[in-house]
Amino acid sequence: MFTGIIEELGKVTNLRSDSVTISCKTVLEGTRIGDSIAVNGVCLTVVDLKPDSFTADVSQESFRVSALKDLKTGDFVNLERALAVNGRLGGHFVSGHVDGRGKILSVIKNNEFYDLKIELEEKLIKYCVHKGSVAIDGISLTIAKVDSRTINSAIIPHTFENTNLKYLKTGSFVNIETDILAKYVEKFLLTRDNRSGIDLEFLQRNGF
Repeated sequence: MFTGIIEELGKVTNLRSDSVTISCKTVLEGTRIGDSIAVNGVCLTVVDLKPDSFTADVSQESFRVSALKDLKTGDFVNLERALAVNGRLGGHFVSGHVDGRGKILSVIKNNEFYDLKIELEEKLIKYCVHKGSVAIDGISLTIAKVDSRTINSAIIPHTFENTNLKYLKTGSFVNIETDILAKYVEKFLLTRDNRSGIDLEFLQRNGF
């Protein structure tokens, strides 16, 4: 489990069809082989450690559903170690299991902030709500606006300068993980043995 608060930017030094090696420093502290590190929001398992890098296996499924397949040697990636039990949950619950990809439509500077607009697959947009949470390349962000196929988020200067957002351009693909709590609510409401009386009609009737 992760929080979406990026600890460090790493640099891809080797990329194969089944693994990735990333040069970094901060996330290596206390890390052991077998530990999990989120790479652009994708939970990967460390299989080799060096003083200045780690290597993780990447399954074909991870490449298929995520934007990891778009990476190149030299690219910068967002890194976060798994949440410690006694750690602060500064962002939101992020599992590291990416739901799909999003396409950056625009990144516009607005004074010191940045307005980010991303197009999502239709299957993902239903889990996005105004003021809700979403993980974009592993970054916990708040949705400022949502419509039928796009979401907007206001990026603070600190987040922009300390993540890979500053390297992304219009047309770039990013990993998207929607809020896992929304999926649990959907599952609960759709299950046949829901006897609570709470359903979609009830929620709509009460302003949700």
